[in-house]
Amino acid sequence: MRSLILLLCGMLCAALCFAQGKIHGTVKDSTGKAVPYATVNLKKKAGTGIVSYTITDAKGTYSLSVPSGESPDSLLVEVRSIGYKSLAKAVDHTAAVDFLLHASVNQLQAVVIKSSRPVLRTHGDTLDYKVSDFSSPQDRVIGDVIKKLPGITVATDGTILYNNKAISNLYIGGDNLLDDKYNIATNTIPQGVVEKVQVIQNDQPVKALQNKVMSDDVALNLTIKKGAKLQLVGQESLGAGLPGNYDEDLNAMMFKDNYKAINYLKGNNTGDDLQQELTAHNFNDYSQRIDNDVPAMVLSLGSVNNPALSRDRYLFNQSALLNLNNLVNLKKNVQLKINAWYFHDTQKQDYSQLNTIFLPGDTVRYNETQHNRTVPNILHTQFTLNVNQDKYYLNDALLIDDNRSASYSNLNTHGTLVNQVFKDNALNFSNEFNLIKSLKSNNIIQAYSYISHSAEPENRTIGSNYLDTIFNKSVPYAQLLQNVNVLAWYTNNYLSFKIPANVVTQSYRTGFSVQSQTLTSNLDVLQNNNSVNPESDSSMNHLNWTRKKIYAEAAYDLPGTILKANLALPVSLQQIDYSDSQYALNKHLSRLYFNPQLRVKYLTSLENYLTFLYNYRNQTGTIEDLYRGYILTDYRSLYANNASLTESANQTAAAGFNYRKALTLFFASINVLYNHIASNNIASEVITNTLQQRVMLPYPNSTNAWTVSSTVSKYSFALKTTFSGGLQWQNNSSVQIQNNALLPFNTTTEAANISADTKVSDHVNFSYKASLTQTDSHSSVEASAFHIDQLLQQAVVNYVPSDDIQFKLSGEHYFTRQQGNPDLKYFFADASAKFHIKKWKADLEVDANNFLNVKTYNALYLSANTLTASSYTLPGRIVLLKVMFNL
Repeated sequence: MRSLILLLCGMLCAALCFAQGKIHGTVKDSTGKAVPYATVNLKKKAGTGIVSYTITDAKGTYSLSVPSGESPDSLLVEVRSIGYKSLAKAVDHTAAVDFLLHASVNQLQAVVIKSSRPVLRTHGDTLDYKVSDFSSPQDRVIGDVIKKLPGITVATDGTILYNNKAISNLYIGGDNLLDDKYNIATNTIPQGVVEKVQVIQNDQPVKALQNKVMSDDVALNLTIKKGAKLQLVGQESLGAGLPGNYDEDLNAMMFKDNYKAINYLKGNNTGDDLQQELTAHNFNDYSQRIDNDVPAMVLSLGSVNNPALSRDRYLFNQSALLNLNNLVNLKKNVQLKINAWYFHDTQKQDYSQLNTIFLPGDTVRYNETQHNRTVPNILHTQFTLNVNQDKYYLNDALLIDDNRSASYSNLNTHGTLVNQVFKDNALNFSNEFNLIKSLKSNNIIQAYSYISHSAEPENRTIGSNYLDTIFNKSVPYAQLLQNVNVLAWYTNNYLSFKIPANVVTQSYRTGFSVQSQTLTSNLDVLQNNNSVNPESDSSMNHLNWTRKKIYAEAAYDLPGTILKANLALPVSLQQIDYSDSQYALNKHLSRLYFNPQLRVKYLTSLENYLTFLYNYRNQTGTIEDLYRGYILTDYRSLYANNASLTESANQTAAAGFNYRKALTLFFASINVLYNHIASNNIASEVITNTLQQRVMLPYPNSTNAWTVSSTVSKYSFALKTTFSGGLQWQNNSSVQIQNNALLPFNTTTEAANISADTKVSDHVNFSYKASLTQTDSHSSVEASAFHIDQLLQQAVVNYVPSDDIQFKLSGEHYFTRQQGNPDLKYFFADASAKFHIKKWKADLEVDANNFLNVKTYNALYLSANTLTASSYTLPGRIVLLKVMFNL
């Protein structure tokens, strides 16, 4: 009887509980850890209808209300969460409904998010943009469409950013054909062959490391339409016009699953700089990975500020580029890739500039006019073998670069004519080998090896009698000869062992690197009798440099769903030797460095996350900071060094918040970055009306920089418009020594931009962009302060009255204001008309670029206490007739 009474009481309590309409429970993963933000659905057993839903809180608990009229016996509780297999259970009358979820790698159910138009598809960490939803008839290549996608911006150099974060790669059909040189794809692939542009967050291309180490990279993937995979693709263009212009583009592309290729031949003299297609967008990441910087070019014809214009507005060129990119899938997960190009150009530039340097109690001015001609020849070849399997990864990349250029300059400075010839021949090769293998124990071993060699002979001649009072004791001479060469060998090798676990992956590595370099230089005078003698006893260098490093690192990765983190704790012992017998220089030093780094990414909800970064890095100077003999780096800059090796400590801290609402196509971000560099040396300059001399002095020095930036992007379904905007504030404080005066400088830059891209109707679309930049610079010891305002506005109107006719009109307005100078205003306008000839299966296009014929451009530039006023000659009006057809 007692048992019966207790049973009846229990049933009564359960019935009362359900009468109140509450179901509760906890959701955990296989390790017993709570799963927050999981979706919990209350569904009918018969059918697929959802009667109620909620999400779990930070502790993984949930509570659901049962709608009135629903019987608990007819219901199921279903739990879904990114990265886990879905699970459903019947409602339990007597207890909480708890769940234990198991991980599901790359098998996430797709969620289709629909509005009136367009349609976004999200699945896991991937967001799909359907190209046809954002493309317009005038869009020729996929890069034209990417610029219009909500949440994505494209910088002037082609860098693609998703929610203000630069992408790490651009894949084509899932394959890495181009590494980080993705301008080749965005400027060549027809938009009509691309079905979707996919944004892949937390991209980890190495399969053996997926879900084992943290990755916060963002990549794009172009999915190719099925029909385009089966045939050769090409968009050919032949153009000719006035005054004596040409523009050719012949390409052939293939996007099969087992073979991908982008091969083309381009040439023009219309200002289209083809070298920009070869931009390596992640070169800094590459340099950090190999832990080496190739010695920089030492000599030049002089500092030239490029105008803040689109490059095709001011570039006089005769460019040709042969570019071959081919990838073959030898078998599943095994690829062979060849990337090779040859670039040739003849570039001309005519400009004049007035540099004004404001010093305490003095002002120095340089007034000069230059007519420059540069002829670069660049040959690049790269062979890559890649094996990317679930438990085995191998990548071997062999690079060979041969860059040769010749530059010629006719210079007039303060009434003195100076002729210069500069030749630079850089040759280097490198091989990077990376092997990763997962063992039966699930632990991972890695072997890495990198080796490189480079040489860059540079020589520059300056015409007769230039500053003969300084360089030849007031005796007339024929030429001034400056030669520099830096030979460099480098190797970096390490072994790594990773121990994946349910929560944290431990990584340990140890290795060594050796850097060996020799800098030789001499500044000579060619006398009128053809004899050659050194300019002085201190105008030669033969500097030997060796840096040996052994290092060890412990790293800990938390590759979780909600919280991702990476803590790296590297320790290195460096031994540096450098010597030059001519100056009795023979130094040896050893340093023990600790360079910790912490990266954190925390998912605040399904689509939003916080990021944090802290990095402390000890750095030493390079061989270019140590030479004792003078080098005339350009016609008025004479540099040498008189200090020990530069050592600096670089601290970086950053935090950010990224917001995304895929349902409404709304994206936003805010980021804060702080950088502090403390160094033991400082540059000291002696500035006169004819020459600048610089030496490095042993004086403590530091710089501080703050950057705050935010972006927002929203697609309006009602207006069929993508609105975007951004704000940025930068502050930089530094110290310089000029003419024996210690000058602290503070520079602040504020920038704002807005844009709108709208589809007015089926026949008309319109875009507008505006950016405002304000720059302030002042010094506490110099009364003068400088302020520059710059405004750029761009607008484009496209009119498509029928499928066979397209018209385009665009304009750019530049405005610059600086107190004490007249306002600078420039307006450029372009127009084009395209006609489709069905009988020829081709298009005819007439382009009129800069049809208002603007032929000069003046600009102001501000840096610390230097104000530069420049004037440039522009190509003027160009009219082209093009014939375009598809393969």
